[in-house]
Amino acid sequence: MRLGRRQILSLAALPALALRAGAQRRKPVFRTNPFTLGVASGDPGTEGFVLWTRLAPEPLRGGGLGAEEIDVRWEVAEDEAFRRIVRSGTAVADPRLAHSVHVEVDGLRPDRWYWYRFFAGDDGSGVGRARTTPAPSAVSPHLSFAFASCQHYETGYYTAYEHMAAEAPDLVFHLGDYIYEGRSNPRVRAHLGGELRSLGDYRERYALYRTDADLQAAHASCPWVVTWDDHEVDNNYAAEVSEQPDVMREEFLERRASAYQAYYEHMPLRAAQIPKGSSMRLYRRLDFGGLAQFAVLDTRQHRSDQPCGDRTKPPCDGMSEPSATLLGSAQRDWLFSNLRGSSAIWNVIPQQVMVARVDRSPGDDVTYSMDQWAGYEAARVDLLQFLDESRVRNPIVLTGDIHSNWVNDLVVDFDDPESRPVATEFVGTSISSGGDGGPNTTYGEGVMRENPFVKLHNAQRGYVLCDVTRDRFTARYRVLESVTRRGAERETLAEFAVQDGRPGAQPA
Repeated sequence: MRLGRRQILSLAALPALALRAGAQRRKPVFRTNPFTLGVASGDPGTEGFVLWTRLAPEPLRGGGLGAEEIDVRWEVAEDEAFRRIVRSGTAVADPRLAHSVHVEVDGLRPDRWYWYRFFAGDDGSGVGRARTTPAPSAVSPHLSFAFASCQHYETGYYTAYEHMAAEAPDLVFHLGDYIYEGRSNPRVRAHLGGELRSLGDYRERYALYRTDADLQAAHASCPWVVTWDDHEVDNNYAAEVSEQPDVMREEFLERRASAYQAYYEHMPLRAAQIPKGSSMRLYRRLDFGGLAQFAVLDTRQHRSDQPCGDRTKPPCDGMSEPSATLLGSAQRDWLFSNLRGSSAIWNVIPQQVMVARVDRSPGDDVTYSMDQWAGYEAARVDLLQFLDESRVRNPIVLTGDIHSNWVNDLVVDFDDPESRPVATEFVGTSISSGGDGGPNTTYGEGVMRENPFVKLHNAQRGYVLCDVTRDRFTARYRVLESVTRRGAERETLAEFAVQDGRPGAQPA
């Protein structure tokens, strides 16, 4: 299914995502339960959150529904047995959005858990659990959240999500590479079809990933806050530039529009994130009372093309070009404004690619990953100087992308071994991308000698669980021995903590 200009314009005109039921519709009858892709919640606030589902009785055959709008009833309760239902209504599953449903619930009480479910015809969904955030003036004594990224379906099972759901965190942050866009290359399990190009292609790939029971359980356990990286569209793309040099701009933007729409259709996002053609506003802020502010970034859609190319290479002059950007000017100004005005104890920046300038080569040779902040040196210095000079309280960066675990002290001048930390970066490994991985480091044991600001480096699979209090931010690195077989146990590789008012991570 190709996304044409008329369909792009019709999406922009959708009235508040069809959240309210319209004319009377006939009661649908499904051959099988249509809630095959599970349920999810996201982007919580003090009075509510987003609820998501998608009707797809035949998820890997385009969903198995026609062109009719379908009424979907929803309920939110204070108890898991739904004896105390506090909000309910009917939303429209619109075929223009693959019969997905996005309900923005409000009018709830701050800082408490709720349960939700959906009904269509005579069928019901599973039950999900969501929570509201504390009131703006409230400083909660504790916040628990996990972050994850990179879940290549073909290279491993999602056992990490089974363990994550059992941890019962307050929130999950997904930092990108929710799907992989490449053609089928079966290893542990298989993608369907070739490299993704059309809207139908992307929809089918998301549906495949969302049929995974462990992923569904993690989504149902708590609200998710999502952002993307490159594989939701095309590996290492930069704004309007494809990884493939022979792809014309207009052709790539059509592909990007299809990818962005499918992303929206399958994520618990608000109406503010409805794509407008090939553009989608994904950077946004989430507050957890006065304890933590989260500024969620998009380092893919607004960046300039990689100045030195997109591989690991020696430095080039383009790295220091002031015009080279990962955020674009509007997002940069938005980020700096939010950080400057924040009164939160912890200021957390969930984003995609590593900020620390890590030298990947031993000895006198120097190489950097040019798709990361290291390839945009002026932008990286600009960010860290701002954190230093503006005295942003307790900045913490959360990063995905790299399929390995890292803990980095972030300094303004990485060439000065005496430069003091101005922030801490916690980098989480992949859920499954890259297969089993292992305790040995990706770049050799010398990486920590070459880069004294690196406190941890490990290439196992898993996720990071963060515990936040007024005085301390603790990151626990959960790892699995294997993702190529089911049932692997979870272990804690390491714990690092940052103390309030003292930048830099220390073993906990």
